[in-house]
Amino acid sequence: MHLAFFIFTPGDTPMTQFHETITHIGQQAKDAAKILRTAATASKNKALLRAASLLRDRMDDILTANHEDMMKADERQLAPALKDRLLLNPARVEAMATGLEQIAALPDPVGAVDQLRYRPSGIQVGHMRVPLGVIGIIYESRPNVTADAAALCLKSGNAAVLRGGSEAICSNRAIADILRQALTEHQLPVASIQLIQQTERELVGAMLRSEQYIDVIIPRGGKSLIERISAESRIPVIKHLDGICHVYIDASADPEKAVAIAVNAKTHRYGVCNAMETLLIHADEAARLLPVIAAELLAKGVELRGCPRACQYVEAMQAASEEDWGTEYLAPVLSIRVVDDMEQAITHIERWSSGHTESIVTENHARGQRFLREVDSSSVMWNASTRFADGFEYGLGAEIGISTDRLHVRGPVGLEGLTTQKWIVLGNGEIRH
Repeated sequence: MHLAFFIFTPGDTPMTQFHETITHIGQQAKDAAKILRTAATASKNKALLRAASLLRDRMDDILTANHEDMMKADERQLAPALKDRLLLNPARVEAMATGLEQIAALPDPVGAVDQLRYRPSGIQVGHMRVPLGVIGIIYESRPNVTADAAALCLKSGNAAVLRGGSEAICSNRAIADILRQALTEHQLPVASIQLIQQTERELVGAMLRSEQYIDVIIPRGGKSLIERISAESRIPVIKHLDGICHVYIDASADPEKAVAIAVNAKTHRYGVCNAMETLLIHADEAARLLPVIAAELLAKGVELRGCPRACQYVEAMQAASEEDWGTEYLAPVLSIRVVDDMEQAITHIERWSSGHTESIVTENHARGQRFLREVDSSSVMWNASTRFADGFEYGLGAEIGISTDRLHVRGPVGLEGLTTQKWIVLGNGEIRH
């Protein structure tokens, strides 16, 4: 494995240095992408399986690096939600390894041909799946993104340029070194996976202006990061801004399901984008179910903020402000609103949702179907927790992010979302008349 060293003259400005760093990395990534485009599925799978094995074998190294990051996080007084995302433990490292194995087991989308059909002229026309090229991933806190994103890019034939946050640099380096070792052992270009080692924020700007080398940018992090990238990038962006997710308990909800789904959607994990941030409940069920749900949430330390009608049923509930309805808490805080009917619930979701995930709890088939049709989010659920909005749970093996955009790909982005299509035409000497 070779390290690149950059020598700058005294006249170089910092921005020149950042640009030259990204240019060097980008050129290597472009070269690697050309090789990966036609790499054998077996070679990619063997590298992924070897990387999974190495993650387990070198778990102590990873956890030691993560401990260093966590100590620095304490010094910097990072928010609890960020520290939860940053933390690695044996179970989370094992989940990374398992994710790589699942990606290896998935069908390779590259080269797949569909919709092949004959035209009156005699030619056959269809689509072939091809990689996007070089994918730049800009992310915060979560070291598991290093493994998940790199693995998905590799399997889908893309080169990955990874730029993690400074708070996770030690963990990211440890994981990236393991992935690159697996590439080397299986004769795949080591530049297929590159982690930007420097942590200066200006490097992000340099990435966003490198459209000649990077084909797509995928940001994962806080709203301010993603808004900045969306505003500044010269490169197409696959993004979601935040996860303001709703659960609506309908008048025809099964009480047991309603309580279980609401509590799980909020408390399974707080610092994740698919956690419920607002609970909507039909007025006919509020008196019966809201005190039960609130009791379970309060017992788990969740702070409740409700509309005036909701506050009537729970003494410990604080009054919600207008700002609460549009807030992604990523914390044990929940806003609650009582609505008169499903129409009002859908109107609230249209006004305040970030387009990530919404769920209805109902036994009424017509209402369930209507909710699925009318609610315009990347994932819409019926009688299920919003926590299922996840690439692993959807059978994608892992995800590189959850897109709330409408173009190219929407929802959890797995292997197919990291490819595009080209038209192919098969003929037998046909000419156009």
